[in-house]
Amino acid sequence: MKFRPCIDLHAGSVKQIVGSSLSDGPSSEAALSTNFTSSRPASYYANMYKSDGLKGGHVIMLGGGNQEQAEEAIKAYPNGLQIGGGITASNAPHWISLGASHVIVTSYAFSSGRVDYGALSSLASALGGKERVVLDLSCRRRPGDEAGPYYVVTDRWQTYTDVVVDGPGLQALALYCDEFLVHGVENEGRRCGILEDLVRILAESPVPVTYAGGVRGMDDVERVKELGGGRV
Repeated sequence: MKFRPCIDLHAGSVKQIVGSSLSDGPSSEAALSTNFTSSRPASYYANMYKSDGLKGGHVIMLGGGNQEQAEEAIKAYPNGLQIGGGITASNAPHWISLGASHVIVTSYAFSSGRVDYGALSSLASALGGKERVVLDLSCRRRPGDEAGPYYVVTDRWQTYTDVVVDGPGLQALALYCDEFLVHGVENEGRRCGILEDLVRILAESPVPVTYAGGVRGMDDVERVKELGGGRV
């Protein structure tokens, strides 16, 4: 198992945000819950991860105004970071040419609540294969259904799809990507413990999975290792 860092960018700054507080609309800023806003640029953290030998970290652009910071981070650590946020088949080659090891896609891969296999095929074709593609299956339960399945959510985790995160689904989607990235949205940024039942599901994946959400310390990291069977 590996530990992977993340650089979240929001409004041009590196931030650590409570995932479930992200929203669009006139009151979005007031509703946003931020644990930390850095005065340092994204490239500072990219260089730090490079110095520490931490590969496979994620640079995530949460909304507009983040491209310049993201580009500087990717260029600072060639082939060491993945990039996500607004990725399409049209712009993905640009990020790979800058030095991203992979592109991360969420909203682009879904249409009308379902997987858009045509979009995934186009993305793989634009990059010469699925080996540079990470599929973001960040998910949450539907409101009021605390024991129900986890559904993939898009558009900064606001829009529910009809796609359930389960073993068969992971098997099918693995044909279109090199890895999965899965945020447990309800726990993301809360430091309240991991979603153990979700990690157990992710252990069924045939490709590597990065889990994020709720980690408080090394005990939770070890728990992910145990529940994920070495796959997460």
